Amino acid sequence: MILSIESSCDDSAIAITDIKTKKLLFHKKISQEVEHSIYGGVVPELAARLHAEALPRILQQVKEYFPKLKAVAVTSTPGLAVTLVEGVTMAKAIAVALDIPLIGVNHLIGHIYSLFIEKETQFPLTCLLVSGGHTQVMEVKSLTEIETVAKSMDDSFGESFDKVAKMMGLGYPGGPLIQELAKDGDRLRHNFTVPLHQSPLIAFSYSGLKNAVRLAVVKADADKSQYKDIAASFEHIATKHLTMKLKKYFKTIRPKTFAIVGGASANLYLRGQIEELLKPHNAELILSELKYCSDNAAMIGRVGVEMYEKEMFSSLEELDIAPRSIL
Repeated sequence: MILSIESSCDDSAIAITDIKTKKLLFHKKISQEVEHSIYGGVVPELAARLHAEALPRILQQVKEYFPKLKAVAVTSTPGLAVTLVEGVTMAKAIAVALDIPLIGVNHLIGHIYSLFIEKETQFPLTCLLVSGGHTQVMEVKSLTEIETVAKSMDDSFGESFDKVAKMMGLGYPGGPLIQELAKDGDRLRHNFTVPLHQSPLIAFSYSGLKNAVRLAVVKADADKSQYKDIAASFEHIATKHLTMKLKKYFKTIRPKTFAIVGGASANLYLRGQIEELLKPHNAELILSELKYCSDNAAMIGRVGVEMYEKEMFSSLEELDIAPRSIL
């Protein structure tokens, strides 16, 4: 079995995965959403302290698996430096104590493998990653063959939802709150400009849209009855930006299997719009289970299994955190 640890941001998680069957034997995540919600976003130092408390508590629950562990996998990049350290330090301690190999996992690859928890892999595929820290399109052929073909020039899709929710005083995380508010809103009420709509670049940008929404919120002058239309219009344009750029990209490649991963992939409006976009191409859309869209240790363990089979181990000296590493 492989023990896996995730602490890249504000979720403390540990999982146990069977190497041969890929079966998830244990998974527990302790969220910090309540603690960070009063600040409207993640406070890194607070997150690190909460990881230091939560991870050992979860580890106590998996001690029975220790004799059967063959390796320990941990998110080492990218993420918040002070929170990554908590997971990596624990992983190194476990590796030394049990004399088992150490596997450093790229968090972004973890999101790709969230599609295959308790399943076999399905490559090649075109993958859209949308999260609080990243918005990018990747062509994925295998664990080691991943090419990023488009990414955000500034804010990410998920981050823009968090920022808009903060403008409205809704709380954190913003994605579910904006989605719920937008359900009863008029998506065409505010004619926000689609970012980069005249640019030939296949890239993403959310800073301009975020500012346009800020001006609409200011104009509403605390009249919260207008917020549902602002939220709906924002969600519509934020998603339209993605689909327009993907449509442009699909003129260069014909998608056969397309996936959406990352915390923001749980957005139901986004899922529906991508489904419509793929229909003319007869492409298959694959998605993670909703419970595995956000950060979790199960996806890290699934990558860990692949890396263990390929003997992609790290030494104690080699494994270090890399907060800004990308694919």
